[in-house]
Amino acid sequence: MNVSVILAHPHPGSFNHAIAETVVTVLEENGHQVFFHDLYLEKFDPVLPYDEIPRDAPLDPVVSRHCEEIVKADGIVVVHPDWWGQPPAILKGWIDRVIRPGVAYRFIDGDDGGGVPIGLLKAKAALVFNTSNTPHERELAVFGDPLERLWKDCIFAFCGVPEFHRRMFSVIVTSSEDERQEWLGIVRGMAEHIFSREKERGLGGPEQ
Repeated sequence: MNVSVILAHPHPGSFNHAIAETVVTVLEENGHQVFFHDLYLEKFDPVLPYDEIPRDAPLDPVVSRHCEEIVKADGIVVVHPDWWGQPPAILKGWIDRVIRPGVAYRFIDGDDGGGVPIGLLKAKAALVFNTSNTPHERELAVFGDPLERLWKDCIFAFCGVPEFHRRMFSVIVTSSEDERQEWLGIVRGMAEHIFSREKERGLGGPEQ
């Protein structure tokens, strides 16, 4: 199984990095091929040029590589902190440039963009891990958890990915080492379960 893992956090020692490293390790231990990108380390350019907007526009080689990998992916994992109820700008730019028309979705011929999209991604499952310094109860009561709507409905459902899972870990700033190790155990368990070898046939195995 091919799995894309996208990390967006500027500090190499962050808990987000620990999450991503755990996910990659679990996937590789289970025999999956991993396309891993640390967007900050790779200095991914998040700015979408105007000339790149059309569906058939020529793409920067780095963006083209990301597009090729996301098309091949049977599963997708995204790891990032909650900043103002949004992903970091570098990840938002990755969405703008990689989750693009003709790659991740399309509209029927003649549609002016106002219709229902047709998802093109073959991935059958997506998993998002977030970190926050807001208690979960306050996140839901005051902010309504905008990241859930963004990833579940506005991106993955839009692009045809039918199975979605997400876990928020908080409060990071006051968390203990024991709490973080417990959370990493949850990360490992979710990655093993969602991308288990037994589910590979149903998740679009390598022959599909």
